[in-house]
Amino acid sequence: MAAPSIALATVLLLSLASPATSCSEQEMSSLLQFLAGLSEHNGLSASWRNGTDCCKWEGITCSADGMVIEIFLASRGLEGSISPSLADLSNLQRLNLSYNSFSGGLPSELLTSNIIIFLDVSFNQLSRVLQQNLSSSVPDHRSLQVLNISSNLFTGEFPSILWENKFNLVVLNASNNSFQGWMPSSFCISSTSFAELDLSYNQFSGSIPSGLGKCSALRVLKAGHNNLNRTLPDELFNVSSLEYLSFPDNGLRGILDGAHMMNLRNLAILDLGGNMLNGKIPDSIGELKRLKELRLGYNDMFGGLPSALSNCTNLIAIDLKGNYFSGKLTSVNFTSLINLEVLDLLYNNFTGNIPESIYLCSKLVALRLSGNNLHGQLSLRIANLKSLIFLSLSYNNFTNITNALHGLKDCKNLTVLFVRGSFIGEAMPEDEKIDGFQNLQILSISECSLSGTIPLWLSNLKNLVMLFLYMNQLRGPVPAWIKSLNSLFYLDISHNNLAGEIPTALMEMPMLPTILLDPRVFGLPVYADPSHQTRITSAFPIVLNLAYNNLTGVIPQEIGQMKSLTALNFSYNSLSGEIPPQLCSLTNLQVLDLSNNILTGAIPSALSNMHFLSAINVSNNDLEGPIPTGGQFSTFTNSSFAGNPKLCGIIVDRHCGTAEPPPVPTPSTEKTDRRVAFAIAFSVFFGLGVLYDQIVVSRYFG
Repeated sequence: MAAPSIALATVLLLSLASPATSCSEQEMSSLLQFLAGLSEHNGLSASWRNGTDCCKWEGITCSADGMVIEIFLASRGLEGSISPSLADLSNLQRLNLSYNSFSGGLPSELLTSNIIIFLDVSFNQLSRVLQQNLSSSVPDHRSLQVLNISSNLFTGEFPSILWENKFNLVVLNASNNSFQGWMPSSFCISSTSFAELDLSYNQFSGSIPSGLGKCSALRVLKAGHNNLNRTLPDELFNVSSLEYLSFPDNGLRGILDGAHMMNLRNLAILDLGGNMLNGKIPDSIGELKRLKELRLGYNDMFGGLPSALSNCTNLIAIDLKGNYFSGKLTSVNFTSLINLEVLDLLYNNFTGNIPESIYLCSKLVALRLSGNNLHGQLSLRIANLKSLIFLSLSYNNFTNITNALHGLKDCKNLTVLFVRGSFIGEAMPEDEKIDGFQNLQILSISECSLSGTIPLWLSNLKNLVMLFLYMNQLRGPVPAWIKSLNSLFYLDISHNNLAGEIPTALMEMPMLPTILLDPRVFGLPVYADPSHQTRITSAFPIVLNLAYNNLTGVIPQEIGQMKSLTALNFSYNSLSGEIPPQLCSLTNLQVLDLSNNILTGAIPSALSNMHFLSAINVSNNDLEGPIPTGGQFSTFTNSSFAGNPKLCGIIVDRHCGTAEPPPVPTPSTEKTDRRVAFAIAFSVFFGLGVLYDQIVVSRYFG
C-alpha cells in the first residue's frame, strides 16, 4: 500500500508545481519591450528569453491563470528608461523597481493604472517633471495605495497626478527630490484613507497647508528639510490620529500652543528641530502619554523644563539642544523616564547640579550636557549607567575630574567621552588606579588648563582612536608609550608646555585609515553647526598635531613611516635642523605646518610631487634656497613661505642667485597672537569640509 500512496503524492505535487497555463504572448511582449529599454540589464536577459514562459522569469510572479501580478526587480543594477509597456500588463498589482539607475521620466500610464496598487521607483535617477497625459476616457477611480518616488531627481511643481482621483491612496513618499513651490493641500479629498505623507528633503516653500487638517486618517506627516517658513496651522492639531509629526530644518515660526498640542494624544514622534520656534514647552506635553521622541533642538525656545515631562514615561529620546532653556534640571523627575536612551541638552542655559534621578535612567545610551552652566561634582552613582556609550560634559563648571573619572570607569560600554572646557585649572589625574574604559574610542580632555603630565593610565586605553589633550598646561616630554595605542589615528596634544625632543618611537604609530570602526561609536551626531554633523569616525582625517609646545631637536627621519597621515602640524615649537626628505613619502598628506620653528636648509624639491598636498606653511623659519615649483606648489601663496628671507622663487618675488639680506628674527612674544593667521591659512580639510585649526575642529565635539 505504501508504494501507490507515494506515487499518488508525487502526481499531486507535480500538478501543483506546474501552472495550468503560461503567460500570454501579449504579456511576454510587454515585458520584452521593457527589457529593450534597458541600457544595462545586468544579466536579466539570460532569464527573460523569448519563447519561454515569462511566469518563470526572474522577478516575475504570476497568478494561477498565468497573468503577471507582480514585478520585483529592486537592487538589480538596471539602467535605462522605464517603458510604459508595463502598464499594458492588465493584472499587474505590484511593481518594485527601486534601488536601480533608471533615468528619464516616470510614465504617467503607470500612475493612472486602474490595477496597480503598489508602485515603488525610489532610489533611481528619474529626472523629468511628471507629465499629466490623461485621457478623458480614463475612469476616475484608481486602485493605487502605495506610491514611492523618493530619492530621485524630480524637479518643478509637485504634480497633481500623484494624488488626484486616487480614492484608495494610503502612502505617498516623494522625499529626497527637488520639488518646488507650495505643498499641496488636497491629499485626502480623494482618499479618506490617506495615512502617510513624506515630502522631506525637497524645496517646498511657504506655509504648511491647513487642508491637511482634514486628513482624519493621517498617521505620518514628514516634510523636514524644506523652506517652509510660516506657523504650524491650528487645523493640523485636529488630526488626532497623528503618530509621527516631523518638520525639522525649515523656517517655521510661532509657539507650541498647549491647548492644541494635547489633541495629539496618539503622537509618538514630534520633530520640529532646526526651526525658529519660540516660547516654552507647554505643560500639556504631559498629556502625550505615547510620546517616544521629543526633538526641538536648534530653535529659539526658552524657559524651564516642565515637570509634566515626567509623565511621558514612554520617552526614548529628548533633544533640546541649541535653545535658551534655563533653570534646574531637577524640575523633571527622570526616575519615571525608565525608557530614556538619549538626552541631548547641548548649548542651553541650565544651572545647578546634575539631578540624581538621571543616574537611574539605566537604559541611557547617550547623554550630552555640554554648553550649559551646570556645576558641582559628578555623583559616583553615574556608574549605574551601564548602557552609556556617549557622554559629553564639555563647557560647564564641573569640579573634581579625578572623582568623575573614577565614577565613569565602571561604565563598561562607554565609547565616547568629552570633558572639554570643564574642570578648569585642576590637575590631570595621574592616579594609576584609574583603569577600566576598555571600550573607549574617543577621549577629549582639552581646553581645561590642566597641569601635570600626560598620564600613564592613558596607555591602557587600547581601543582609543582619537585623543584630544590640547589647550592644557601639560609639561614634560611626549611619552614614547603613545606608540602602543595601535588604533590611534587622531592625536592632538597641541597648546601645552611639552618639552624635549619628538620621540622617534612616536613615528612607529600605525595610524591606519583601514581600521574598522563601529559605526555606532557616536551615540549622537557631533556638530560644527546645525548643517554639518557626523556620526562616524571615518569622516575625520588622520592627524598628528604637536603644535604650540616647547619641543626641541630635529624632526625625526622616521616621519616617513607615517604614510597614512593627512595632516601634520609641528608649528610653534623650537625644532631645528633640516626638513627631512622622508616627509615626501607621506603621499596622503593634505596639510603640512612646520611654521614658527628654527628649521634650516632647503625645502625638499620632492614635496612638489605630493599630489594631495593642499596647504603648506613653513613660514618664520631660517630656510634657504629655491622654493619647489610645479604640482601643488603652483597653488600656494607668499604667506606659506614668509619670514624666510633666504628663500627665493616666483612665489616670494625674489630671484634665486642674488644676495639676500640677513634674516629678521621673529619675536617669541608674538607666538600666541599668530593663532588667527594660522586659522586663516589652514581653514579647510580638503574633501572633508572639516576646519583644520584645532580651535575650530574642537567645535565638533560637543
